[in-house]
Formats: sequence, structure tokens, C-alpha cells
Amino acid sequence: MKYIVVLGDGMADMPIPELGGLTPLQKAKTPSMDFVAQNGRLGLVRTIPKGMAPSSDTANLSVLGYDPELYYTSRSSLEATSLGLKLSENDLAYRCNLLTIKDDIMLDHSAGEITTDEAKILIEDLVKELNIDSIPGVELHAGTSYRHSLILRDSTPGAITHPPHDYIGQAWTNILPSGTHRELFNDLMKKSQEFLATHEINQKRISDGKNPANSIWIWAEGTAPSLPSFYGKYAKKGAVISAVDLIKGLGLCAGFDSIKVVGATGTLNTNYAGKVAAALEALESHDFVYVHIEAPDECSHRGNIEEKLLAIEYVDQRVLAPIIEGLNKRGWTYSIMVMPDHPTPISIRTHTDEPVPFAYYRSDGSVTPSGRTFDEKNAAETADYIDAGYGLMGEFIK
Repeated sequence: MKYIVVLGDGMADMPIPELGGLTPLQKAKTPSMDFVAQNGRLGLVRTIPKGMAPSSDTANLSVLGYDPELYYTSRSSLEATSLGLKLSENDLAYRCNLLTIKDDIMLDHSAGEITTDEAKILIEDLVKELNIDSIPGVELHAGTSYRHSLILRDSTPGAITHPPHDYIGQAWTNILPSGTHRELFNDLMKKSQEFLATHEINQKRISDGKNPANSIWIWAEGTAPSLPSFYGKYAKKGAVISAVDLIKGLGLCAGFDSIKVVGATGTLNTNYAGKVAAALEALESHDFVYVHIEAPDECSHRGNIEEKLLAIEYVDQRVLAPIIEGLNKRGWTYSIMVMPDHPTPISIRTHTDEPVPFAYYRSDGSVTPSGRTFDEKNAAETADYIDAGYGLMGEFIK
């Protein structure tokens, strides 16, 4: 049996008046998701334990079968792992966004989805300009698009920081870091604004009508991650395919192979065909593949209804459909699951901890069909509910 998960980050939502009171999952054309749900198991699962913040690292830990209350450290440490950075027991990792500030307002947490090539130059130039390498125990490493890693070696935890995507449209000066390292962080952020404002890459982005990456933003304190291997838990050799460093790092910590796909961006315009080809190729030598698509979540954070609908349809038509077709052509017996990790409602443009729909289908016919299409309402009406989300993986892999 081959196992594959197609995860559309942040697909779940709430009813939207502009969509006639439907959610994006209800409104979007999703024949492949509907096939999986109608011919397989459909239900709701709580991926965010009550009392925990609804972050992507928490949710994806649950989906992969790890109890977040036992294994959560922070997204920043997982992202650092994806970059090949080793953290010792007393090291701290932080996410360092490149973002856009305008008139003292947090305008865009992703700096217009800046490209990785542009971001790499900005981060490397910033390290030189601010002499970051000369600050004892401080490292700044370029990652993917707007997501980068700040490392503090042999340091003391206790920084209080805020995720920028939760404060779009608000004054950035009201949410500056506090607690430990506040002076360092606020100094680096202020100096980054002075330098990045005139950088040639940003001047060109402005002339092209794009948001400039005119500040860094430091947040999400984390310590060294440690997970039992996925193979040890389920006796399945795994691989992860994602453009997001957090998900790649999570996969690496679980013992997965992380498969790089050229042109995978984590945005609406990612290399969907490349991810599909990589997933099917990986299944030749692996038992389990985790395909993560970031686009629905990014569209939600921007509050863009039309693009969220398109992102969901792309997950369905450009990822799920060709994967199912490829599995059938190869004659494999397989089990395939589709789901979001958490809701990201358009109305609030951030994550919530509500349960999310899941559906999985087995080609051997061993799952009783639900007969329902894939969305939040239908999933709830099945009364099939998993409260401890990390238990879903054990039911999927049997």
C-alpha cells in the first residue's frame, strides 16, 4: 500500500457573505476532493489542541501523527532545521520575515511574495551592512521567499514576539518585541529599515508596482526540535514535498527525505506539475509522501477571496487529480488523504483552532464511502469526529 497526503494549507474557512454564505471549499469546483470524500471516509479532526496557538507547526505536527503538547518547539526551529542549521540545547531560533511597512503600518507580511533570489541578496547585504557576523552568538541565514532564520547561540529564552500576519493594517510600533533580547531585536529591525529603504532591489520593486521588502521582523522563539522517527512509529519510509521551510524542517525532523522541486514557491503561482511528478517519483522508493501546498493560506492572509477559490481549485485540479491519475496508471494499491491543516478565515486573515475536514480513500475499497462532497458542513454532518488530531494518521495508515 502506498500512502499520500495532499495538504492544502489554510483551506478551511467560515461562511462568506460575498459567496452567498458559502465557504470557499463549498464554492470552489473540487471534483477530485469530492471523489475522495464521496468514495472514502469524511469527517472532522481537531489539529490544534485546546489552549494552544493555531500555528502551522502545531497543526502539521498533528496531521503527521505527533502530539503537539509533547513535541511542539516552534516553527522557527523547524525552519532552521530545513536550512541545515544545527541547534544545540541552549541555542534559540527565530523567524525573520522580510515584510513591507508603509506609513508606520504593517502592510504586507510577505513583501509582495518576494522571490527567493531577491530575498537572498537582501539578507546577505543586510548581514554585511549591519555587521551581524561580528555580533557574538548572532547569525542571520537566508531561507525561502520572505521566510528567514535568526539564530542566537548559547542564549536565554524569554523574548515576547508577535506574528506579523496577525497585525496587517495595524501600527507595527505597537507590537515590537519585548522580554529578553528586545534591545537587540528592535535595533536590528530599525537599522534594517534604514538600509533596505534605499536598496536597489527595493527601488526596482517599487518602480514595478510591487511591495518593497523594507524591514525585517523577528518573531517565534524556538528551541532545538526532537521527534521520534515516522518510520519508527508507522514502519513507513517517508518523503516531504513543500516550498515552505517549516514543513521541510518538520519532515526532516521526522526522518523524511525532503524533495526539492524547482519553481516551488509557496505562492499561488507555484510549480504544481513539478510537485506532482516529484510525488509520484518519490513513491517508487517511499511508502508515504506528504505534499504540502501553501497557496490557500497565503491568499487568506491577504484577504483575497477570488485567489483563495483559485488556490483551492489548483490544489484539486493541478495536484490531487493528476496524482490520483498517476497512482491508477501505475497500478498501485494506495490510500490518499486530502485536508487542510487549520482554518484561515478570510474575514480575519489569520489562523483559528476550529476542527477541519479530512477525507481519505483507499483503492482497495476497504473504506466505507461517505457519499458526501468535501467541505466543512458535510464533514460535520457525518458525525465522524477525531478530537485528538494526532490520532488520525494512525487510522489512515493501516
